[in-house]
Amino acid sequence: MANQHTKSSLTALTLAAIGIVYGDIGTSPLYTMKEVFSKEHGLPLAEANIFGVVSLIFWGLTIIVAVKYVTLILRADNRGEGGIMALTAMALESVGKSSRWHFTLFVLGLFGAALFYGDGVITPAISVLSAIEGLEVATPAFNPYVVPLTLMVLVGLYAVQYKGSAGIGNWFGPIMLIWFFVLAAMGVHNMARAPQILAAVNPVHAIRFLNEYRWVAFLALGAVVLAFTGAEALYADMGHFGRKPIRLAWFMIVFPSLGLNYLGQGALLIADPAAVENPFYHQLGAWSVYPLVILSTVATVIASQATISGTFSMTKQAISLGILPRMQIVHTSSKEIGQIYIPAVNWMQLLVVVAAVVGFGSSTNLASAYGIAVTGTMLVTSLLTFFVIRYGWKYNPLLCFIATGFFLFIDFSLFSANTLKFFHGGWFPFVLGIVMFTVMVTWKRGRELVVDNLKKHAIPLDDFLSSLFISPPLRIGGTAIFLRGEADGVPHALLHNLVHNKVLHERVVFLTLHNKEIPWVPVSDRIRITDLGHNCYQVDVNYGFKNEPDIPHALELCESHGLKFEPMETSYFIARQTIVSRPGSGMAMWREWLFVTMSRNARDAADYYHIPSNRVIEVGSQVEI
Repeated sequence: MANQHTKSSLTALTLAAIGIVYGDIGTSPLYTMKEVFSKEHGLPLAEANIFGVVSLIFWGLTIIVAVKYVTLILRADNRGEGGIMALTAMALESVGKSSRWHFTLFVLGLFGAALFYGDGVITPAISVLSAIEGLEVATPAFNPYVVPLTLMVLVGLYAVQYKGSAGIGNWFGPIMLIWFFVLAAMGVHNMARAPQILAAVNPVHAIRFLNEYRWVAFLALGAVVLAFTGAEALYADMGHFGRKPIRLAWFMIVFPSLGLNYLGQGALLIADPAAVENPFYHQLGAWSVYPLVILSTVATVIASQATISGTFSMTKQAISLGILPRMQIVHTSSKEIGQIYIPAVNWMQLLVVVAAVVGFGSSTNLASAYGIAVTGTMLVTSLLTFFVIRYGWKYNPLLCFIATGFFLFIDFSLFSANTLKFFHGGWFPFVLGIVMFTVMVTWKRGRELVVDNLKKHAIPLDDFLSSLFISPPLRIGGTAIFLRGEADGVPHALLHNLVHNKVLHERVVFLTLHNKEIPWVPVSDRIRITDLGHNCYQVDVNYGFKNEPDIPHALELCESHGLKFEPMETSYFIARQTIVSRPGSGMAMWREWLFVTMSRNARDAADYYHIPSNRVIEVGSQVEI
């Protein structure tokens, strides 16, 4: 949250934002111009076309990034947090659960999140690959080594994720600041060779280019969008830095540097058309290739690190919202709660990244795959924003339609241009998105079926306690805590304990965790205690999707409410559910098989909620779906 950083100076936060937030979009000059004028688009390398393309990129950065994301979308914060998950939660809250739009928006948000996973795979692959490809500019002899070197860098990057980025993260900002200064300097250097490129700032050139070439220009849009990749990161990282540092970093450093570099690459192509094979590495001449490869590789590793960390963060949010199964989450920093490592996600993502690098083989081939994930997420963001500003903020309907309609037209045009590349690599992020979407909706639906089954067989807790204490069982010392779902009646673990042991602890606590569709629940609102009589209590613990679920810590908070716990006298009873698929009901058989498999491999509840293992008693229960 932004207010968590009040002790940090604005300068330090702005520098950190340059390193974390803008790594992806900051490395786009490596490949954008090369892809726009690639042979497959059939766009002649004429001066008028260069003016048109540079003008499109400049005004795209202005309208899509500066206006839409930096100025407008950053205002749509969910209690200080941003990103597709936070925006989806806001949209759902805006329309209400009874609205006919609720389910549609939920599915839309899930699909946007699924596409983000596709983006998270392609960003490291294309960024590092395009940096290493600079060696081919130095000498064709390096050509066979580009893919192996790329894989070495990527495997090394993922292999050290368990250590976290807290230590090296302090260097991200300064290194990326050097990167942006180099971009700006190279741009100015080349603009001196063809100063007429400055006329590309005039949007007339972009309009004329689109009008004159139409179909070819439409195809070129699929590559122009590469200049805007990483725009979603601005919004997703808002909770870490706040609006002001992100906006300052963009308008003071990032936008000027990117603008100058794209203008400079345009000037280079006017002065030296042969440089089109790789405009980025031809900007300063042969002497600069190796230094640029080194700097570019470091910059792309930083950009990849930010994407990987973002994937970890979104996975944690998805687990909290109940749309992914529990996984092992390792905290890599004692100071920053956001610094996490999820082993299962890390290694699965590495496998897919390696497959992408080996399968596509070059940044040119990967570029075709990149656009669909990026523009698809942009499109979903615009749609969700409409519902937030219309139903949440109660803005004038006409204003809402005009504002979001304008951005939707741009997003849809870019998305449509990229769908034409579906059979040339665009299928890759789409398939990844469909797989993740299927996993998420299957887990969500499976949990709903489990809850429905438990409701059918639930025994009302109040009635049960009333009958139990008519002839109370033997009570033994200590406290028993029974984890109880929101829709559960009497926990199965309690029934088993009474049947087999025929005793009840001196104090019994029914603990229910509530996951709210907001990022943070303050400590003051975390705990609610209800006295059920006979020294039995219902404790409700509220968490947001960015809070860290920690039951022992939650019990410590109960002391201020008059309920104190002695850790060594407290036992936790947890029901381990075995999910059984029953043919002819619930979901399709293959989805039930998928859900059962995920359920069996989900992280142990005691471990996930930080319950001491030596205080846990597990009782098995079988649930049919």
